[in-house]
Formats: sequence, C-alpha cells, structure tokens
Amino acid sequence: MAVSTENVARSEQPDDLTASATEGMLGPNPFVGLRACDVLATAQQIGAQALRQPALVVEQEAKLARELIAVLSGNGQAAPPPGDKRFGDSAWQDNSLYRMTLQGYFAWRDALTGFVDRSALDPKTKERAQFVLSLYTDALSPTNTLLGNPAAIKKIVDSGGASLLGGIKNIVTDLLKNQGMPAQVDKTAFEVGKNLGTSRGAVVFRNEVLELIQYAPATTQVYGRPQLIVPPQINKFYVFDLSEGKSIVDYLVKNELQVFVVSWRNPTAAQSHWDLDTYVSALLEAIAAVRDITGSDDVNLHGACSGAMTISALLGLLASRGDKSVHAASLMVAVLDNTADSQLGLFATPEAVAAAKQASTSRGVLAGEEMGRVFAWMRPNDLVWNYWVNNYLLGKTPPAFDILYWNNDTTRLPAALHGQLLDIFMGNLFTKPGALKVLDTPVDLSEVKCDKYVVAGITDHITPWKGVYDTARLFGGGTRFVLSSSGHIQSLINPPDNPKSKFYLNAELPSQADAWLANAQTHKDSWWSDWRDWLSARSGEKRAAPAALGNERHPSLAASPGTYVMEA
Repeated sequence: MAVSTENVARSEQPDDLTASATEGMLGPNPFVGLRACDVLATAQQIGAQALRQPALVVEQEAKLARELIAVLSGNGQAAPPPGDKRFGDSAWQDNSLYRMTLQGYFAWRDALTGFVDRSALDPKTKERAQFVLSLYTDALSPTNTLLGNPAAIKKIVDSGGASLLGGIKNIVTDLLKNQGMPAQVDKTAFEVGKNLGTSRGAVVFRNEVLELIQYAPATTQVYGRPQLIVPPQINKFYVFDLSEGKSIVDYLVKNELQVFVVSWRNPTAAQSHWDLDTYVSALLEAIAAVRDITGSDDVNLHGACSGAMTISALLGLLASRGDKSVHAASLMVAVLDNTADSQLGLFATPEAVAAAKQASTSRGVLAGEEMGRVFAWMRPNDLVWNYWVNNYLLGKTPPAFDILYWNNDTTRLPAALHGQLLDIFMGNLFTKPGALKVLDTPVDLSEVKCDKYVVAGITDHITPWKGVYDTARLFGGGTRFVLSSSGHIQSLINPPDNPKSKFYLNAELPSQADAWLANAQTHKDSWWSDWRDWLSARSGEKRAAPAALGNERHPSLAASPGTYVMEA
C-alpha cells in the first residue's frame, strides 16, 4: 500500500501533554543554540520589509480588518490548525466571547504570517522569520493567560481556589529550582536503579570514558554473537532500559540475544579535550572486552542519535583498516547527511557557530540544561507553554513520565567534541569521502559493507526522516531502511503490541525518499519485532547461556546500572 507523508503525519499527532513533549527530545543536532541577537536580527528584517513594502502591509491590514469585522458579526472563519490542542475546551466554541477571541487571535496570526509569505525575503530568511513570528504569536496566545483560558477558570471554581495556590507554588519552585522554566516532569517519582534502568546486569569493563554493562540472560540459550548498544553522548544510557514494558534491553534479552550497553561518563571541564577520537578509542576497547567475554570474533553494533554518529565514524575507521570486528550495525533516528531541511539548522550561520564554539571552549563543556532550553524554545507550544498552562494556570503537578524524566536527566558535552560536531554539521563531512578523519585515518562510509538496519520516524522534526533516509544511502553493502509512524523518541521507545504502532518497509533504496515512501508497504505493530528477526538472523548459532557475567580478565565491577550514570 502506497502512503502519503502528509496523511501519515496528520494521523499521528500527539494527543496529550506527555506525548507532545516526547516530540521535542534532544537529538544529534549541531548544538548551535538560539541566540537572542539572531532572533532580534530576524525581527529587524521583518520590520525592514514592512518599510520597503508598504502596499503589502496595507493589503494585509485590510484583510485583517475584514476578518475582524466578520468575527464581530459572528461570521468569522479563522480556526486552529489540525493538531492544535490549546483550544480543545468546549467553551472556545460554545461561548461567544471566547469564540470571538479565538477567531480574532488566528486572524491576527494569519495576517502576520501571510505578510512574511508574500514578502520579498529569500526562502531561508522567510523560514527564520516565520519561526520568530511563531515565538511571538505563541507567547501571546490567549490560552497562556488566566482570564483567556476557560479550563483554568473552571479549575479555580471547581477547586475553590486551590488550583490558583498550586500554580503560585509551582511558579516559586521553578524559579528556585528550574531556572525559571516550567518543569516538564515530577522528578520525585523516579530513581535510576530503583524504577528506571533496572534490568539485571553488571559493569564488566570501565575506562575513563565509559562503563560497559553486560546484562544477565533470561533464557537457557543465547545467540553466540553479542549486541553492543551505544547511546547518545548527550543523554544517559537508560533510555534503552526504561521501565517495564519499555526496555529495549529487556526485550532483546528475552529474545535470546546477548546484550551489552555503553554508559558514557558525564564529562566536566577537566575533560574538555575529549573529542571524536576519544569516544571511538573508548568504543574500540569496549568491543575488545565484549569479544573477550563472549568468545565471539565480532559483534553487532547499534547506536541512536549522536551515538549513531559515533559508531558511523567507528565503522568508517574499521572499514579503512579492513577490520571485521563489527558484523552488522543499526542506526536509529540519526542524520549524517544534513542536506534535508531541519528546524535545528535555521540559525546555524557562521557567526552563530563561531559563537557557540567560543562559549563551550570558555566553559570547557556544553551543559545539558542549556541544550534543553534551546530545544524547548524550538517547540515552545509543546515544551514551554503546555507546561505553563498545566503547572501555573491549572495548578497541576508536572506529569510523572519516565521518558520525560530521562530527557531531563541531562549530561554535558566536552568542548572539543562539540566543536567537531559543529564542523561536521557545517561541512557535511560524513557525505564526503575522506573529509572526516578518525584517529588520523580518512573515512569513507561507502566502504562500510556490513549489513545495516536504519530506523527513522515520519513525524520526527529533530532528525527528519528524509535526512535519515539519505544517511542510509551513504553506506555500502546491504541496508534495510525502516520508517516508524512516530516522532523522534517515540520511534525509539516503541514496544510491540501497541495498536497505534505501524512502520513502513521498502527493500529498494531509490535516490529520492518520496519515491521510497510511495512504494513502501505498511506493517502493523512496532519495528522492534522486525529488528529482532533481523538481528537473530545475524547473531550466529545458539549456545548455552553464560552462567556468570564477565570473565577472569573482566570481572564484575559493580551491579547495573553502574556508577557513571549516577554522576551529576
């Protein structure tokens, strides 16, 4: 069955507070940041266009006036776009005052965006201008005010004013403990090792950069070739071992696979010199330990987000050396070819990149909290104003949601690696054979011939699926591209038996992503099941499960989830 990107994206819109927030998780972005001066400069460009095109301004003002007259007469047509959950309360349609407010707000917003669309700005500047306008218009939404939010008014009445007191308490708490940003999650509900990252295992190897965790088998037999999972450097590893029913580790172990996971150390300014070579070297040591413990000649290697970028560099290095220690690899929601449009590249100008490098160099690291704020303001309705309404206007406690807890449990990025990632992004180095050097060796991804499994999410705005598709085509050898019907983190944490889950497959990899999708077949359920079958076919013969974790050369050093994950 052929499918349409537009129809799929519309049908899979998030339907609640936490689902919306999971669309805005951290990903392997350029980490440029969102500078106030760039936003202001774009606003000035909009103003300059208004001065240069007064006739267009008059036209848009006249259109707005007609719309407002229609609103006042009860004939307004402006309405929220599909998927906008802010105006879901029935009062927005049933109450004439609220209905006029809604229609007037969208008429005003449409007039502003219409001016930019019809202006003489170049396409890239128009895109920046529309983003800056969205920051402004989203902030001024009536739903963000107490009197302009009927649900908040009802809550005050129904609670006898308790919601108002709860909102004030939440504001004070966030000012003191969350740098003034609305909290996304109730952090008191979770503890790593207690109700997150609880799969039974042990740290069997440790170096300065990572801990290697081996998980206990859950079956009497296991496949001989082990699986090594590499998480992003910008988040902690337990995204692969969340709560019961959401753990990739648990799923693989129960399907007779030997599973190892890397837990990155959280760098400080003392590790500012760590770069891509540092992380690749650490992974080479981890692979050697896995091979030694299992007695396998090679491993299957899997990475997500920036972890997938790291293993791609490693795969390119091994290919250049003729090293066959990786048998197959998986890359999840990762973009190596940045030619596809992404919101994250909007303000990645040379000046902004230079400023970002200078900032992390002066501090030694790029703080996870800083990255989180950038992402929040890239999607303010989902990641700022949703929580403003929930926490402050409705007086509710932020949700207790494991994925949001993990996303807020941020880590730092060493300055050297940050600078390298910026250079890779700006130069699109992965797409140019020999342009990227790893351990003084030029790499060419087309020389990576091992089998690969590449996963993307069709509504993913952080690593757009077409960019992931272009990434899949960079490699040599056989590659299976799978498109999940979800967003960024929802595609990764996608356990089986979810009736809403589906994914798309097409054995061919034509030059254009749209051509791939047009001939893709729809499959119900999660891609995890397909991945499990793919892995099983590439994991060797079965043998008796190991009776103990580690071996004499690599004894158990600590119980999982280890020690590095606990470092703040």
